[in-house]
Amino acid sequence: MAIYIDVSSAVHAKAGIGRYAGSLARALIDRDPERFALFYNRTGGSLPPEGLESIPARTIRAGYKPWRMAVWLGQLAGIGFDSLIPGAELFHATEHLLPPLRGVPTVLTIHDMIFSLFPEHQKRLNYWYLNATMPLYCRRADAIVTVSESSKRDIVDHYGLDPARVKVIYEAAAPEFVPAAPDALDEVRRRYSLPERFMIHVGTIEPRKNLTRLVEALQRLHKSGLTIPLVVVGGRGWLYDEFFQRLEQSAVRDAVHFPGYVPSADLPAIYSAASVAAVPSVYEGFGLPVLEAMACGTPVVSSDASSLPELGGMAARYFDPYDVEAMSQTIGEVWSDELLRGEMHQKGLVQAAKFSWERAAEETWAVYESILPPADRREDG
Repeated sequence: MAIYIDVSSAVHAKAGIGRYAGSLARALIDRDPERFALFYNRTGGSLPPEGLESIPARTIRAGYKPWRMAVWLGQLAGIGFDSLIPGAELFHATEHLLPPLRGVPTVLTIHDMIFSLFPEHQKRLNYWYLNATMPLYCRRADAIVTVSESSKRDIVDHYGLDPARVKVIYEAAAPEFVPAAPDALDEVRRRYSLPERFMIHVGTIEPRKNLTRLVEALQRLHKSGLTIPLVVVGGRGWLYDEFFQRLEQSAVRDAVHFPGYVPSADLPAIYSAASVAAVPSVYEGFGLPVLEAMACGTPVVSSDASSLPELGGMAARYFDPYDVEAMSQTIGEVWSDELLRGEMHQKGLVQAAKFSWERAAEETWAVYESILPPADRREDG
């Protein structure tokens, strides 16, 4: 018997959701290595997440879209997929996709409601699929987890769920996100040709990340005589053409750097090398870069929207994501004030330390135990 965790998003390196699945799986397995197994959709040469290679796993070989359709049709037809996870005592779906299972308790993590709240920021097929399937998955799940109080409010309001069914369990920065040593800083500066001082943004390039307004804010500062280099770490997601078109027309285009793919192992040093981290999103289900930057000692300027103030607390400086003037003013103040940055450095370290994957694992375990049959509830190691 085993508790299965779907780590497909971690296997396929899907940015924030992938880091969630991998980090949570590692923390849970550290609690009880014999209790867990992995499940994932294997495509090409897919390998299990780093550090989980020795954990028993069941896999399927299906394209991303065919697998999503199979899960939906299986739910509609009442076809059980239990044979895919033999001996399962519980299944945790971590990426908005709940396979139909008979007699196996299920936990569904809903990270956000972006697909419904911001349809203009979605690919049409993804918008159609999630709006059609998520109400069904919510009804079928035995327990629902989300990653912020903001997301919980959106989920409860949108689907009319009993708030008691939705448990908030915060994510955290991974343990390797700490202030980097000087030699590590020198190494990443050389490898990625980083400016001596720069502002960093980490995240997939897509509309809700609000990068177009961020560039507009930097352009305003440039006109006032303050040019701030921006390093954008993250791949191209979707609907990004407008951003690059606007950037090409901007006076600060030469001050915006795209280092390309950055391995996760290099991120702590790049965060640490930055003078400021910017998180200007119009919406985040969680907003992990806030905590990653703070854990590395980097001051954070952030949108005041959705979940972000929950994470940054009193350690970040905030602005309205739709107000370019407020954004530019906040960035300029933090960038130009060394004493303020020193205070934010210290407060950020304290704030980030309030979140941990060990705590997330403990709270997730409690959710599991709340839906497991009494005979299957046993103390972990």
